[in-house]
Amino acid sequence: MTAPTEAADQTAADPSARIELLLVGMNGDLRGKMIPLKAEDKVWKNTVRLPASTQSLDIWGDDNDDITKISLTLGDPDGICVPSKNSLTTLPWGPAGSKQVLATMHTLTGDPHYVCPRAILASVMKRFEEKGLTPVVATELEFYVIEPDFRETGAPMPPKALVMNGEVEGYQLYDMRATAAMEDFLETVREYCDHMGLPADATTAEFGPGQFEVNLLHKPDAMAAADDCIYLKRVVDFAARRHGLKATCMAKPYGDHAGSGLHVHASIIDRQGRNILDAKGGDPVKLKSITAGMLKSMQDAQLIFAPFANSYRRFQPGSFAPDKIDWGFGNRGTAIRIPDSQGPAARIEHRVAGADANPHLLLAAILGGILLGLEEDLDPGPVTTPDSAPENANMLTYDFLTAVERFRASAFIKDVFGAEYQRIYGDTKRKEAMAYLRTVSSFDYQTYLPRI
Repeated sequence: MTAPTEAADQTAADPSARIELLLVGMNGDLRGKMIPLKAEDKVWKNTVRLPASTQSLDIWGDDNDDITKISLTLGDPDGICVPSKNSLTTLPWGPAGSKQVLATMHTLTGDPHYVCPRAILASVMKRFEEKGLTPVVATELEFYVIEPDFRETGAPMPPKALVMNGEVEGYQLYDMRATAAMEDFLETVREYCDHMGLPADATTAEFGPGQFEVNLLHKPDAMAAADDCIYLKRVVDFAARRHGLKATCMAKPYGDHAGSGLHVHASIIDRQGRNILDAKGGDPVKLKSITAGMLKSMQDAQLIFAPFANSYRRFQPGSFAPDKIDWGFGNRGTAIRIPDSQGPAARIEHRVAGADANPHLLLAAILGGILLGLEEDLDPGPVTTPDSAPENANMLTYDFLTAVERFRASAFIKDVFGAEYQRIYGDTKRKEAMAYLRTVSSFDYQTYLPRI
């Protein structure tokens, strides 16, 4: 993103203007402090502190000290919120002159904290830097817009503009009538993105009623790409609020409509600026080995790509959410798609993650898989084509708890995320999975109670 210009900084600020200092939580949630703009200096002097446990809160907001051992066990110690100047941008829904900035949690001794998703991604990026390589990354975010009464009804409903006589008007994929019906909301999304300097490109209507996708342009900085993505989630949230709606990145809000994904495009450039994935000017074997690295690590990292119980409702046979661990050229049904294999645009597309994934952890996992393919000579196996598919392909799991146990036992995850984060994330998600299993649903009552 582009930080506010000097001219913009000099614009007269509203007396109530503020700067929001934001930390990325385990679940991709943003937590932090709202500081009056007149006290902005304390942000840049690294004097703003928050408990380190802020970034390990579970989906309910519990610090789980019995699991994490970093809250009351230690006296819930502070960490230092170190802002990233590169992420400084405006706050278009706030009072004039307001800003927002993302921060990385550091310990009181000055080291990046192992519990911080931005710190984890930075450590993976450093491994590329040591090899003289730079990942170039872009994200594509899908989301739904729903009516705001979900708290009262307990269920999502599409925006009234897309409903006729109580029923949605069918699939809306690329339907310009759907984008026209939601033009006011989408115009606010574009306005906010422009205001913040987010590199938003195409906006399209997707399959589901009220489902849209916004593409972000690629950047030769994985941290900036992750920051852009998490800011985009914030943009669609606040744009929806402005129009009396609710935006959600829940992976599968409707059982009978498409889930929402978060696809990642990536290429790798060397010190000379050459794309090493370019099969024409580079090494075609390397493209396959990198693809194999991502495939090899996919089962272990699925908990990052699909972090909640609801996430696993996306993985259905015959849908655009892949359930097989496979790859193909230009094939949107595969887990790894190669849109282009020649020229400067040669890249891979990772299609597994849901919109509910934490962008910083997601890129850490994907780049970790790429590193695996760079450091070892791996074979991705047979390519999937419209006419043939590999027999007995490994599968992604449909089960939340299975993904949790794979994550907790993985040497790959330990290497990329560190042993302590593997333990905290895995054990916290295991608690969530067990709570899900203990919950008897309306499906249980409607199906089994009358018959068993």
